[in-house]
Amino acid sequence: LLMLYASSASTFTTAAFSAAFSAVATNRPDTSNIRELLLSDVPLLDVRAPVEYEAGSIIPATINIPILNNEERHEIGICYKEHGQEAAIVLGNQLVTGTLKADRMKQWAEFARSNPDGYLYCFRGGLRSRTVQEWLELETGIRYPLIEGGYKKMRQFLMDELERSLDPERSDLIIIAGKTGVGKTRVIDHLGPQRSIDLEGLAHHRGSSFGDTPEDIRQQSISQIDFENSISMSLLKLLAAADSPTDDDMRQRERTRVYVEDEGSRIGRFTLPHTLWTGMKQCNKLVIVDEDLEDRVTMILEDYIFDYGRRFVALYGEELGPVLHREKMLGDLARIRNKKLGSENLARLTGIMGSAFDEQESSGDTALHRVWISDLLSQYYDPMYEYQLSQRVDPEVLFRGKCNEVSQWAANN
Repeated sequence: LLMLYASSASTFTTAAFSAAFSAVATNRPDTSNIRELLLSDVPLLDVRAPVEYEAGSIIPATINIPILNNEERHEIGICYKEHGQEAAIVLGNQLVTGTLKADRMKQWAEFARSNPDGYLYCFRGGLRSRTVQEWLELETGIRYPLIEGGYKKMRQFLMDELERSLDPERSDLIIIAGKTGVGKTRVIDHLGPQRSIDLEGLAHHRGSSFGDTPEDIRQQSISQIDFENSISMSLLKLLAAADSPTDDDMRQRERTRVYVEDEGSRIGRFTLPHTLWTGMKQCNKLVIVDEDLEDRVTMILEDYIFDYGRRFVALYGEELGPVLHREKMLGDLARIRNKKLGSENLARLTGIMGSAFDEQESSGDTALHRVWISDLLSQYYDPMYEYQLSQRVDPEVLFRGKCNEVSQWAANN
């Protein structure tokens, strides 16, 4: 696709507007140092069309203010294929002109003023980003740097970096394992991004059959590519921080421990990158979280009934929120298909869950929720966990204990 190029004609320049932005740094060069750029978390201005941005972006420090909307991009693409480059350039300048151009110029300039350390980019660092860069400089006096190679180069860097980060000579993966409800995610939260990768947090999903969060059900704005980019960026930052010498330890560790929660190949609607999933399957170093059944039921009750209930109400209100929460939980249960659970047990648990929501609504009593949670753990999740653990080759259990004990051990090892 040929993107439109800058035209010398302008209706946007005014002395007052130019003066307002003249203080923005104008001498920073364009950059091709993707590693430094991503580690610094500088704000990024993505001028690709919305459809491109939604398919994959460098998050979270990115805002999309396109030079061409989806329809304009499509129209120019057809023109280029049928009539060639020169005709596409002419059409681009006809489409983005007047008040439309002025409005986009204003948004770009406001971004530059608010983010004087940022950069802009398009897909390849070509005509679209250079057009925005030239328009800004000509009409506002702002010389805003771009990323050479654009999004394509950043995406390739992140995929290559993921391979490098997961090299066994570079990082030492440790799997936090344990039955459903023992608090594995709480261990990850305790360790934080300096020691662990929160895969479920990046996926906006809790990993189980009931794991879709209320917010993601509503928005579903994160793409598979976003998910992959986020994992690579998290690893990049974790390893970069570990490589930095400190007053306590001036020697760089040869291999950095990276804790991840035991997961399947998919978390909700996202698929783990092949390199990561392969590394997790082959990893034999485990830290196992153990909790008794009653404590696990309490933890799941808090996460999926109380916490989800509050979040549904916050999103949809006191009347609709509880209805949608109930529908979500019953729908998730209905999607469980497993021979060990069986259709009769599934129907029985569905009835108990429905009655539990009725009882909770009428009296606030959640005792019936504990019944279906306990049965589902013992009849479905626990056998599945035992089977998956048995498939690991020569597992080495580095530590085993309750959630708080594992959190403390992992933080110190």
